[in-house]
Amino acid sequence: MGKRLVMCTSTGCLEYAPERYRDLGIDIIRVHLHFKGKEYLEGLDLDPVDLYNQMENTKDMRDNLPHTSMPTNPEICAHFDKAIEDGYDEVIVICISSGLGGTYNFIRLTAEDYEDRLKITVIDSKITGFIEGYLAVLAKRMVDNNVPTEDIVKEINWIMRHREFVGLDSRLDYLIYNGRLKGGAAFFGKLMSVCPVIHFNDDGEIVSLTTGIGEKKALIKTCQIIQGIIKDRDPKDYILLHTFTGPHPLDKLLEIEGEYNIKCNHEDVIMSPVSGIHNGPWLVGYMYIPLRREDENIDE
Repeated sequence: MGKRLVMCTSTGCLEYAPERYRDLGIDIIRVHLHFKGKEYLEGLDLDPVDLYNQMENTKDMRDNLPHTSMPTNPEICAHFDKAIEDGYDEVIVICISSGLGGTYNFIRLTAEDYEDRLKITVIDSKITGFIEGYLAVLAKRMVDNNVPTEDIVKEINWIMRHREFVGLDSRLDYLIYNGRLKGGAAFFGKLMSVCPVIHFNDDGEIVSLTTGIGEKKALIKTCQIIQGIIKDRDPKDYILLHTFTGPHPLDKLLEIEGEYNIKCNHEDVIMSPVSGIHNGPWLVGYMYIPLRREDENIDE
């Protein structure tokens, strides 16, 4: 078995997660973010707390919308070239969901140019945030334990089929200004204080599960949904954490979740700026990562 390197796009939040996930030897491919005339490389020169705070306090939101751009071809090639230079025979890349942009497909196409020099497995995580990053951590642990790549891919695919993100946008401003909510839906959403409860579908797209009239009702529905997902699964067989863009909805979620006996067993991890800017600084929710038991079929 050759020498293998794990890579992850910066949207996996490994640099915003607890310190034990850093310095594991996972290479980060950085996505670009543009805001108020400046360009940033996510995870390198961008503080997510500062960014979301700026967004929350920007009065002219419509004229100061952040936007993102994919890693460039030379940047991606630099990662693959460095892997070859460092003696790696194989690379496993965990990417932000293809349902959120073109980064996955661009990395996959770039990888095809290396077919005769480097074996590259590019995985569409179908999600973003720390779940994406955790898949890279899992891949690295399995590489270190000499697990074959095909078995790593199977384990990751099992988690991808069963993982969940459930959250809400307590304000619709950025969804409207970014064009994700249009026309009558936007007007009546603002008028009625509608809060969409969202998740990632099987195609890796963010879609609405339900709505609540007012933030509190949406938070209650979020708790009820995640409670129904966990059911009676033993906490040792899953990871549950809060993710958020700004602190205010998170404080309110903490007040409500106790009524539903929901207990996170992992530290909170802020949402990737590249992923979170489209929702704005009022996103909060749960990330649920199941850990496969021995009695669970890896192909189901």
